[in-house]
Amino acid sequence: MMAAAAMAEQEGARNGARNRGGVQRVEGKLRASVEKGDYYEAHQMYRTLFFRYMSQGKHVEARELMYSGALLFFSHGQQNSAADLSMLVLESLEKAEVDVADDLLENLAKVFSLMDPNSPERVAFVSRALKWSSGGSGKLGHPRLHQLLALTLWKEQNYCESRYHFLHSTDGEGCANMLVEYSTSRGFRSEVDMFVAQAVLQFLCLKNKNSASVVFTTYTQKHPSIEDGPPFVEPLLNFIWFLLLAVDGGKLTVFTVLCEQYQPSLRRDPMYNEYLDRIGQLFFGVPPKQTSSYGGLLGNLLSSLMGSSEQEEGEDSPDDSSPIELD
Repeated sequence: MMAAAAMAEQEGARNGARNRGGVQRVEGKLRASVEKGDYYEAHQMYRTLFFRYMSQGKHVEARELMYSGALLFFSHGQQNSAADLSMLVLESLEKAEVDVADDLLENLAKVFSLMDPNSPERVAFVSRALKWSSGGSGKLGHPRLHQLLALTLWKEQNYCESRYHFLHSTDGEGCANMLVEYSTSRGFRSEVDMFVAQAVLQFLCLKNKNSASVVFTTYTQKHPSIEDGPPFVEPLLNFIWFLLLAVDGGKLTVFTVLCEQYQPSLRRDPMYNEYLDRIGQLFFGVPPKQTSSYGGLLGNLLSSLMGSSEQEEGEDSPDDSSPIELD
């Protein structure tokens, strides 16, 4: 019995080696085609091989060939062909129901970083990649993929999109460093406190208390225009500091007094009280409002930015509170 199992294993290893050798030979021919500038023919051959491998159940070979082909086309400035093969990488992951793994997320992020930032293909790719990375849970995508996307967008100085992805990661420190650069390069001196206040409130709305604390501490320590604290010169920063302490304590009276005392600072952005309504529900047991500030299509859109289409058991539904905008 053991001998038969050993023989089967050896045979499987030989077949695997033959398959890898076959893929490498095909890849060599395709690479030579691209190097000669026969982009169209090479692209069509990649597609043909992809569907052939998929029909034979060779999902790993199909995915690896498409990934290496995408990188090759990117290196030759063939954005459309590269983007098409990148989408086939995703198709192989979806159809094979592959489990999420760090190396796969890094490959997807690598492809994303090479795409033209203004191309519609990039938008379609990232949407589909995030959906796959959520593992069918209906969540907003894997935190590690969000982090990798955020880092690429930060390098491109696309701070708004970078901030969105950092919010859905667990990288509070990276988010803070990006916000320092964003504030110093694009913001007004009078708004240094607002950059981090918004991020902290939004992290708390997403129930990510740890990242909220890290982003606040890192930002206030590293921003050149913020003096050492706490306490801080800026009242809004003191409010955020007290709020993070109150969240740890969970006492509603402390939260209520805090919000009342700092209303002049909180009125600087009309969204602050929306965020605080949600935070009150999540951390202090405040009942949800009966009516929402937003309604109809706009309300649904804002709700979709806060929550997911499917909820895990034991989690609050995003519909139980005012929708929050996290753009």
